[in-house]
Amino acid sequence: MRLWSLHPKYLDTKGLVALWRETLLAKNVLEGNTKGYKNHPQLNRFKEVERPVEAINQYLAEIWDEANFRGYKFDKTKINWKFNIQKMTVTDGQIQFEFEHLLRKLEIRDEVKFQQLENLVELDTFHLFKTIQGEIEKWEIIS
Repeated sequence: MRLWSLHPKYLDTKGLVALWRETLLAKNVLEGNTKGYKNHPQLNRFKEVERPVEAINQYLAEIWDEANFRGYKFDKTKINWKFNIQKMTVTDGQIQFEFEHLLRKLEIRDEVKFQQLENLVELDTFHLFKTIQGEIEKWEIIS
């Protein structure tokens, strides 16, 4: 499971579809509707906010917006649109780590997207996140 901090506009088609499915799974976990993935590190940052289910719905809404912009037909009814806007923090070290991770994936599966992104310097995140200075987040799994 990877819940990207990077804005979904950077993802290729496979990445965006995978993010949608994985975030729906994360939503089910946070709502207590599944037995698996309950302690997945990628969920920790959502569990730490005051209203985790609202935060994941806000996150899903941004994925849906990107998919809709691209003309994809993601099921809008999977999102509870009555969420309150929240802000979570993410470190610039995490953003850089994710960007390098994404570039490695794109280099293999989507050369055009890779070439579009490889020289980017300024990176956008989901609107849910406020970027702060710091190292890679403690919840990140580094292999």
